[in-house]
Amino acid sequence: MINAIVAREAGGPEVLSLTEVEKPQVGPGQLLVKVAATGVNFIETYQRRGIYNVPFPFTPGEEASGTVEEVGGGVEGFAVGDRVATAEGRRAYSEYMVVDAEKALPVPEGLDLETAAALPLQGMTAHYLINSSFRVEPGQTVLLHAGAGGVGLLLIQLLKAKGARVITTVSTDEKAALAEGAGADHVIRYSGFSEQVRDLTNGAGVDVAYDGVGRDTFDGSLACLRVRGYLVLFGAASGPVPPVDPQRLNAGGSLFLTRPTLKHHLLNPQERLWRSSEIFSAAAEGSLAVRIGATFPLADAADAHRALEGRATTGKVLLVP
Repeated sequence: MINAIVAREAGGPEVLSLTEVEKPQVGPGQLLVKVAATGVNFIETYQRRGIYNVPFPFTPGEEASGTVEEVGGGVEGFAVGDRVATAEGRRAYSEYMVVDAEKALPVPEGLDLETAAALPLQGMTAHYLINSSFRVEPGQTVLLHAGAGGVGLLLIQLLKAKGARVITTVSTDEKAALAEGAGADHVIRYSGFSEQVRDLTNGAGVDVAYDGVGRDTFDGSLACLRVRGYLVLFGAASGPVPPVDPQRLNAGGSLFLTRPTLKHHLLNPQERLWRSSEIFSAAAEGSLAVRIGATFPLADAADAHRALEGRATTGKVLLVP
């Protein structure tokens, strides 16, 4: 038997309880991983509350790191003792998890397992945004919302490494300091941001806007774009965007709009390895700083959810068995 977090019904954070469960069994094509750390993400609060349909009793968690303890039949390229991480695990709020070998990401030497647990989801999201949704080139100007968020802090650093000029929005002085520390060229507030962006670009607008906020910023993001600019809408923290008339894209200057998601950018092991290896290597070398805002014991998963939902943390929240 092992310890895992189990929610027996939908509800508030208090439904998350440490429970003894059977140790998961590895199957063909899978790895049994002893969990070192688990990333806590907002999607798990939606699952816990019943907003997203999941079967109860339910153990959350898709993002984690750890050490391979058992290798299933037919698996090549992994061995007992290997250090791995994933953004596509199952029931990772636990001392052990099973992950499909094709979805396991090798963790390089020089990268500790807690940092490796904090990177897969947000790091690979940042990677696909600037390499696939819109490939950023040196000298281009970018608008990024929520620059002090988990994805935002990584994006600022990766964008500056590409030679881009970065304008980012934040809501507080503390978050402004974080965004400036990550290397943003201009840190502005949300109020009137589209006019500020036009002023900063001499009226031309930005090449691309990365918008994970959604409803509250969508119209302003469109208004910030240059002719044939791109709006990459990758989240909806403030709520979903209402239906959009395509004619708005024409009127705004033959604009482009895309709504990507991570799973469509992890289509095979080669794509996973490309994205994860570049992000993990940058973190291991020290060129990409990863902010871990809070670490909770596995038994305190409810407190981790309270902190996340109460916006009481900055950076990544982790659970450690």
